Amino acid sequence: SALYVLPPGFVESSCHSRIFWMKLNKLLLQGKFFQLEINDPYAGPILLDEKLASRCGYVLSEDVWGNPVFRASVLGCHVANEVDELFSLTVNIKVSSFSSMRAAVTYTYPMYCSYSSWASREIVCEENYMEVSVRTDVPAVSNDYTVAWMSALPETQNVAYQLWQLMFVSPSGRKRITVSDAAKLGYSFNNTLSRVYLRAPYHSNESDVSVVSGVNMNMVTSTSMYRQRWLLLLIDTTVSCPVDGISFTDTTLTWTVPSIIPTLVVQESTFLSKNILMGVDGRVIVNPEEKNYLLEHNETQIRITIPIGAEGGKLKSSVSGGVYGVIYSIDLFLEHTWTDADWQTTKYTVIKSITTPFMPQIPTVINNTLPEERLFNVAFGHFLPDVSLVAIAIGNVPFTLREAQHHGFKIYETPFSNSAKGFILEVSFDDPYVLKEYVNRNETKYTLLVNYTISVGAEMTPYYHSAEVECVIADIELPEAVGYCDEENLYLAIPTFGLHQYWNLYLGNKPLNRHVALTSGYLAATNSTHLILQIPLFAVGVIYEEVSFQKIKARFDVALRKVRTMETLQMFSVSCNFNSSAFIICHPDGTIMVSAQMKTIPAIDMSKTKLRDSSCKPREYNEGHAFFKFHVTTCGTSARFEGDHIIYENEISYEKETLPGQGIPTITRDPDYRLTVLCYYQAKETVVLGAFTSDPSTSPPFGSSRMAPRSNIAVYRRIRQALNVVSRVSKDESFMEFYEPNMAILKQLAEPVFLEVELKDESLDAELYLENCWVTGSLDFNSTPRWNITVDG
Repeated sequence: SALYVLPPGFVESSCHSRIFWMKLNKLLLQGKFFQLEINDPYAGPILLDEKLASRCGYVLSEDVWGNPVFRASVLGCHVANEVDELFSLTVNIKVSSFSSMRAAVTYTYPMYCSYSSWASREIVCEENYMEVSVRTDVPAVSNDYTVAWMSALPETQNVAYQLWQLMFVSPSGRKRITVSDAAKLGYSFNNTLSRVYLRAPYHSNESDVSVVSGVNMNMVTSTSMYRQRWLLLLIDTTVSCPVDGISFTDTTLTWTVPSIIPTLVVQESTFLSKNILMGVDGRVIVNPEEKNYLLEHNETQIRITIPIGAEGGKLKSSVSGGVYGVIYSIDLFLEHTWTDADWQTTKYTVIKSITTPFMPQIPTVINNTLPEERLFNVAFGHFLPDVSLVAIAIGNVPFTLREAQHHGFKIYETPFSNSAKGFILEVSFDDPYVLKEYVNRNETKYTLLVNYTISVGAEMTPYYHSAEVECVIADIELPEAVGYCDEENLYLAIPTFGLHQYWNLYLGNKPLNRHVALTSGYLAATNSTHLILQIPLFAVGVIYEEVSFQKIKARFDVALRKVRTMETLQMFSVSCNFNSSAFIICHPDGTIMVSAQMKTIPAIDMSKTKLRDSSCKPREYNEGHAFFKFHVTTCGTSARFEGDHIIYENEISYEKETLPGQGIPTITRDPDYRLTVLCYYQAKETVVLGAFTSDPSTSPPFGSSRMAPRSNIAVYRRIRQALNVVSRVSKDESFMEFYEPNMAILKQLAEPVFLEVELKDESLDAELYLENCWVTGSLDFNSTPRWNITVDG
């Protein structure tokens, strides 16, 4: 590989607390691979790997922003040392477009560090190693002899002249080894002009773990021994570093480090804390409170508390188990300086990269819909800047953002507080993908079903979120019908808007469709806005409110009902007075009203007209008209069956006045007059319609509790010698399904009851009359209260 000049902004370096810091710009490494080499002035370039890093005092990691970071101790391998004050280290940065690193470009980067304010003892707790360095003019033996020191003394007699050896004390016992053997175990030991240092990996076989002030500490207890003819040197190179002490809440993270570490401070009574500093990303924070950091300490603990999302760290979006959330990372360091009787000054530095666990943050959907503008406005957030919206689905129809914009949806980003952002979606109520439902009397419920697809983080992990937004507005105007009449017909003009979509027309309990209109004798016509119904005066469904021989007051009602719930919203009615000289009205309840026009010469006395039963006289009359009102079971009315019809027949006649003569013949001046009256009823509709006295919607109820028909067998036994009669109650107007005998039937107020009484006798002379029919509140037919349906026929 060739040497090249570094691109501007590619490398940033500094020196702090006797540590080289170097950071590479990730933007200049996109799509590329890189390696670091340590450039030894004598041995040449040495490739940096994990084993070399922990033994030689190097760290290669990433900062919270993803930039590669390299740190090195000034006492590390291959560092040039000038009288323990000036230090230099040269690094080769190799960059290639291939993972094999072929055709790599090599950038050589030298780093320099000036450090002369050495403490008597300095300890560094890095991510992958622990390092202790001790000034060699420190008194060799402590005044307070510890077990470790006492156990080391006998071993000094066996130390080879002019040769360093290490003695480790652990729960498993004592171990004395040479420096070269220690290197094989991952340790690094050496001396400089004025110092001795030991570098140890975490969790080695010679280490031990103890709990200090609630924090687990990894500890290596060691003594470095050196002997010449006239000198025996014992140096305490014990080191202890925290391995945890991190705790989290929903809003903060806390890092705890013990104030006093017993293995490092033998005489705790002489301990005196001199200075505590904290830093972020390699920089000392002079006033932590200005950044909302909290640095506090007491006799046992030092605590750093950082708000989640605070400056200096980074929030990163993530997806776990299909749930959106965030992770917060921050690079901290702590520097604690103290004095005690054994060591004049100790500088204790801990470097810690902290990352919170995954914290779910369910996105919120904010409905900012503007009903007056008939526009859904939906905000979807809060998200970090590393989230992007890539697609949506409206009503289960997928759209890319480009397709959505082309269709007419408006989608745009909006900033939220704390650098968060959201996405705004605007959809018209009238869009075909918006669900519409007619509710209440005059309202529409608009429903927007949205499924968001977002891309999360640098990994572009897809995340899906569904939302349902509703808005109900009163935007439907109930139709108003217009009624009018001519001499023979009633008319209703009904707006066609919403018919069959929101509501239907009903005649009683039957839908008023084209078939019903035709079979009932109505004429129906439509224009661009209205349905016009023409109802003949004497058609089915016309209600006669007042009838006399001079006039008829007739009314026609149509109900407006909701399509889905059948709820009646409006009653359209037209009512008019008609002048009619001659008519016959056959009521569903069996009442017959006849206005007869008598045109005879000479005229007859209308008061003397009668029906078959001579006691049935006209209710009203004048010189040319007579008005009769009677029931089909009275006044001598006869009945006969023709096909599926029952025909009731009576006769209006005039009683002649005669003058006596001198013989059998009589003399009269009155003309002979007879008028036959016929009413046709469909056999199975007679009883059904007879359940109402006039209009089903306004008739008083005829039953309000339980109703049971008499047993067919009981009826048969009572009259079996004469007739074969069967009575049943139908489940509906079709008379196809019937209730079982002696079965209790529950009916609501004003709900029709479909009764059938059938004569099954082959005799041509037999006729059937329903004499009495009633409803009771219990199975006892003689109980009270009692509601009569038919009395005496």
